[in-house]
Formats: sequence, C-alpha cells, structure tokens
Amino acid sequence: MSVQQWSAADVAKKVINNEELFILDVRNVDAFEDWKIDGHKFEYLNIPYFELLDGVEGILAKIPTDKEVLVVCAKEGSSMMVADMLAEAGLKAAYLAGGMKTWSEYLEPIKVGNLTGGGELYQFVRLGKGCLSYMVISEGEAAIIDAVRFTEVFLNFASEKNVKIKHVFDTHLHADHISGGRHIAAATGATYYLPPKDAEEVVYDYEPLVDGTTVQIGASNIDVGAIYSPGHTIGSTSFVVDSKYLLTGDILFIDSIGRPDLAGLAEDWVEDLRETLYKRYRELSDDLVVLPAHFMIIHELNEDGTVGKRLGELFAENHGLNIEDEVTFRSIVTDNLPPQPNAYQEIRQVNMGKITPAQDEQTEMEIGPNRCAVR
Repeated sequence: MSVQQWSAADVAKKVINNEELFILDVRNVDAFEDWKIDGHKFEYLNIPYFELLDGVEGILAKIPTDKEVLVVCAKEGSSMMVADMLAEAGLKAAYLAGGMKTWSEYLEPIKVGNLTGGGELYQFVRLGKGCLSYMVISEGEAAIIDAVRFTEVFLNFASEKNVKIKHVFDTHLHADHISGGRHIAAATGATYYLPPKDAEEVVYDYEPLVDGTTVQIGASNIDVGAIYSPGHTIGSTSFVVDSKYLLTGDILFIDSIGRPDLAGLAEDWVEDLRETLYKRYRELSDDLVVLPAHFMIIHELNEDGTVGKRLGELFAENHGLNIEDEVTFRSIVTDNLPPQPNAYQEIRQVNMGKITPAQDEQTEMEIGPNRCAVR
C-alpha cells in the first residue's frame, strides 16, 4: 500500500462536508486531550508515537479497514513514519502534511451571503484555532475585519476577486492570536482601524474606531457601522454590516459569551460585559445574523461550514444571555473561566507592536484551541 499525503485543505473539506474520517493521533496524551482536529463524524485513536517504535501490530485491531485513516502528529515526521508502518501492514493510510502546526494555520474562505447591490460577505474559518475573519466586498472595494496573521491569504483572495482592500478593522486588541490587520493595511495602503481604548500602549499609527463610525464599501451603500460593545476588552467594538449582519468580535459567540479577564481586569469589566449583552445588543434587531470572531466547538458550524446564527435565536438559546441574576452572572464569568490562551500576554505585546517574534515563535505562541469564551 502506498501512503498518501493530505493537506490541511483536504482535511478541512472533510470537516465542512460532514464526512467520516478515522484519525490516529500519535502525539502525547496531554497534547491530544487539550487540542485535536474536530469533525462531526470523526473517530479518534490516540497512541503516542513512542509506544509504536517497535511496530503497529499491537494496534491494528483498533484501526478500521473500511474507513479512511489519517495519521496526525505535531509537525509531520512521526505521522509519516507511522503511516508507512500501517501501509506495510496492508492498511490504506495517509498523514497530515505539516501536522497540527499546518492545521492550526489553515484558513478556509466561505461565502456567508450576498449584500445590497451585488456585494458579498466572506468568512475565513480557521478550523484548527477557532478564529473567524471577514471580508466585505462591493464594487471593486473590500474591507477586512479581524484578520489573522496570514496576510497572504487575504491579499490573494482579494486579488482573485479583483478588489482593492481599502479598510482593515480589528474589533479589539486580540490576545489569543496575532492580528494581521495593520500588516495588510501597510501592504495595500488601506486604513487600519482599532478601538482607541484598547490602543493606549500601541506603538504604531491607526485610525480610531469609535461608536458610530460608519465606513462605506464601494458605491452600493454597504455600510460597515461600528457599535461600542465593551466587556471582553474595554474597547471591544461590534459591526453591523449592510443592516443584515452583526459582527460581535469576542463578545458574543454562538454557544458561549466572551471572557473579560485577558487583560487582568475581569472584576472591572464584568459589568461592561453584562451591559453589552443584556442591554446594547437587545436594542438591535433580532433578525441580525451574529458572526463572531471565534467559535469554540465544532457543533457551532452550520451545514455549509460557516459560523453564524440569528441574534433572536441566541437570546433564546445561548445560556450566557439568559442569566437573570447579576451575582450569578458575575460568578460565572469570573470564577469559572477556562485556561487562558497560550502565551496571551506575549500575543498582546505583539499586537501592540512592542515585539516582533520570528515566524516560528509566532506559530508556537498561537498553538492550541480557542480559549476566548465562557461556556
């Protein structure tokens, strides 16, 4: 049997198309339990590579012969060797090129919907990290919101669509991933917007993003309107796009709400978080489709691979929007927090422009799942 090499794009198609896949993950148990490739119909077997150095005969009975088998490790080498051993044993196996490092970095652009006058809205889904970025397109112009650090993906996509990037926004100063926003702006001549309350320590120039800011994209009246919505950070800002979509940044997710503690000010910001979720957002139309900057679990993906849901449905279904007692709410979002994102303090420093790590260092800083939510 020959061994196949799968790209992260190949695996992403399996996730989005809701297909079956058996994954043999040969990383250490703690790494697997902390973070793995999630799919609606995926099955898993975690056997650390060092347990397979003498061969795979002992695990063959645990591996199906009627399903595609993908071997995964951190960076590729170990999974390639195990896949070779499986092939020698007569099984059809593949390995993930670049391992979990590549999976963490892959972005899948998916069209969310059409906008007024022929415009389009795209969501860039980073399945391995849970990050969501956006591109609004209208009549040859584009705006990008919450871009991750892989700037070439956005530049290439804009080129494919034959549009010029005119505006770049970050809803807040990110702490779980490195923003590509100001770098895209520098490469294209676009204006870069950042909430000033999050930007007190940044060392670069930006356009202040404040409540009521409205930027028109193209000539078809697709307004990207900003709504001040603090709580995850003191400057967190949401956007209403074309009166149809509500981009919530890291304040509101499909199955959870934003955590207020990543700048060490949870007790100070919890009231802002509650006011945004329970007052500011409730003044908006229930028909707005919420498009967050992250997702936490695979079940938040829609059938087409996008992440989004009507605001009215979230008011009815999202537990974080239905905690009537303020004391209980405070306890939930300050006392029951998940582990903080990997290297989040250093990531904030990068996003302030204070440090510029090498690419390999940036990769290591971002490794791991989304941890921006309280669920």
